[in-house]
Amino acid sequence: MLLRYQFRAFPGGPERARAARTFGCARTVYNDAVAARRAAFAAGLPCPSSAKLQKLLITEAKRTPERAWLAEVSPVPLQQAVRDCDQAYSRFFKWLKEGRTGPKWGRPNFKKRSHRQSARFNRNAFRLRDNGRLYLAGIGELRVAWSRELPAAPSSVTLIKTPTGKYFASFVVEVPGEALPPLGIDDDTGIDVGLSCFAVMRNGKRIESPKFLRKQEKRIAKAQRALSRKQKGSKNWHKQRVRVSRLYERTADQRRDFLHKQSTAIVRENQAVYVEDLDVRTILQRFGRLATDQALGAFLRMVKEKCARYGRDFVKVDRYFPSTQMCSACRSLTGPKGKAGLNKRKWTCSAPGCGVTHDRDENAEVNLRAYGREVLAAGRKGSAPAGPGGESKRLWSAEKTWDTGHGAETRSPGGERQEAVTTAAAK
Repeated sequence: MLLRYQFRAFPGGPERARAARTFGCARTVYNDAVAARRAAFAAGLPCPSSAKLQKLLITEAKRTPERAWLAEVSPVPLQQAVRDCDQAYSRFFKWLKEGRTGPKWGRPNFKKRSHRQSARFNRNAFRLRDNGRLYLAGIGELRVAWSRELPAAPSSVTLIKTPTGKYFASFVVEVPGEALPPLGIDDDTGIDVGLSCFAVMRNGKRIESPKFLRKQEKRIAKAQRALSRKQKGSKNWHKQRVRVSRLYERTADQRRDFLHKQSTAIVRENQAVYVEDLDVRTILQRFGRLATDQALGAFLRMVKEKCARYGRDFVKVDRYFPSTQMCSACRSLTGPKGKAGLNKRKWTCSAPGCGVTHDRDENAEVNLRAYGREVLAAGRKGSAPAGPGGESKRLWSAEKTWDTGHGAETRSPGGERQEAVTTAAAK
């Protein structure tokens, strides 16, 4: 299992200058690789290989007057920049080939100098000194704030510079899985995430949303107004730009810390976790900044990765499973539906002989947990199948077991087959 350990780095004045030169050269080579691929596509030619691009954009470019300054830095970050471009295109083409299902991978774009800068070094281009400093080829030795020890020798390191001017050293380390002590079969929970309440778990346990971005909205708006009054490119404009970036960076750090703490606590306290496969892109388009502040996609991804790391079971229920509409008592689809029903936080089942009053989120968690248990009990390896349309006869049989709908495959609204999600037990 590959993990990333990130530490704050403090380069000196000469090292900062050499790092800036390395960032600029790596960014130029990456943009040249993107431009070469786009030109080949426009001309109807096959995409050039990574080896061909390295020879053309690095080796031969150094001999030209326009790119002679590429020889002033280590060639390793430049080669890694071409490989990063090749990997970005591979992910994009794979996403297109699979019918645009799963996480979206857009076409690679050109990098900007005002955004986050990075340069990656492999084993041959960095050393960890005995005095605790990090040596990078072409840059020099950097002082690193070691907050913890690396569990193994790193395979690569990426030097990162944020828009606020901070430097970080990010190490990639391969470690074995760390299985936690097993818990009981009944120590499981469903997670119903939302916008009004961040997450609802078993027994009505709620995690309220801290709404970090909303708390900083006034300060960010004031800082951005001040930035708009500055002459673009002036010293005062750059100072104000850093102030705005710091506000956004602080908000992102607070949100990331919150998500890691909550996801770790959930994985440690439960043997199995059941979540819903959310259409995060549609949620972002519909709710905008409110959905961005929640970061639901990042939270569910952290839960999934930590379940795999610590040996917990993880089931992702299909997004068409009617967890909110279904009554957890009688299994009738009488709950609130569509966008008009988002304001109904409590509802009463209208099925004959039922009449149970439900909390919207707690009812959804019960349904997710029941469905996830049946998936694990059946030993399925893949997405929990639910028929499009969510008919109750295909979801719940007379013997109170989930029905697979005669082997129907889980499909997206466009009809494409969705990527299977395995559990930690199957792995």
